[in-house]
Amino acid sequence: MTHALAAFPITAKWPPQHPDRLQLYSLPTPNGVKVSILLEELGLPYEAHKVSFDTNDQLTPEFLSLNPNNKIPAILDPQGPAGQPLALFESGAILVYLAEKTGRFIPADAAGRYAALQWVMFQMGGVGPMFGQLGFFHKFAGKDYEDKRPRDRYVAESKRLLKVLDQHLAGRAWMLGDEYSIADIAIFPWVRNLVGFYEAGALVGFDDFPQVQRVLEAFVARPAVQRGLNIPPRG
Repeated sequence: MTHALAAFPITAKWPPQHPDRLQLYSLPTPNGVKVSILLEELGLPYEAHKVSFDTNDQLTPEFLSLNPNNKIPAILDPQGPAGQPLALFESGAILVYLAEKTGRFIPADAAGRYAALQWVMFQMGGVGPMFGQLGFFHKFAGKDYEDKRPRDRYVAESKRLLKVLDQHLAGRAWMLGDEYSIADIAIFPWVRNLVGFYEAGALVGFDDFPQVQRVLEAFVARPAVQRGLNIPPRG
């Protein structure tokens, strides 16, 4: 049976069972779960496909046809703009697209929208890369380097970014105030990963950032977040 997504080579490797639904190609990494969490918050019907790094799925021609940068997540939306299928990669771009498509988790007014976008970009350009490098030098291969100056550089920068967040969140329930948004969905999976999977809480002095701790706890307590954190399942 033909469908709107059949023209996309990625569907040959990951055939959609429900081609009328949005297709998510991902893993439960900090960047990956940003999109699954938002999809769960929105309640949009979607189909998740695991892109296994163990078998280098991200380097296959089928995946590269959707994301030439060979990173997760990526999506195919059969009901994109003007009713045409849309292929999209980069988690920040996907968050903005889905929020604007549904009119949810992004302010409707222009000033509020740009406030949300600045914090999404703050995560994309700062929090993600810096926390990720810290993880490499603290937990993965970089931990064996005798020279600790690279690790210490990323520790210092991660502390600086956490301080920015902590000061901003004082007196605010979420990044934009009372309104939960894609800014929170972008940032807090990375904060969770820093102190959880990377085991770097003590290294960055996480106890010194009580506002970040407070909002992280509120974020992880959301049912949609709890579901999205394990999509697609690793097993």
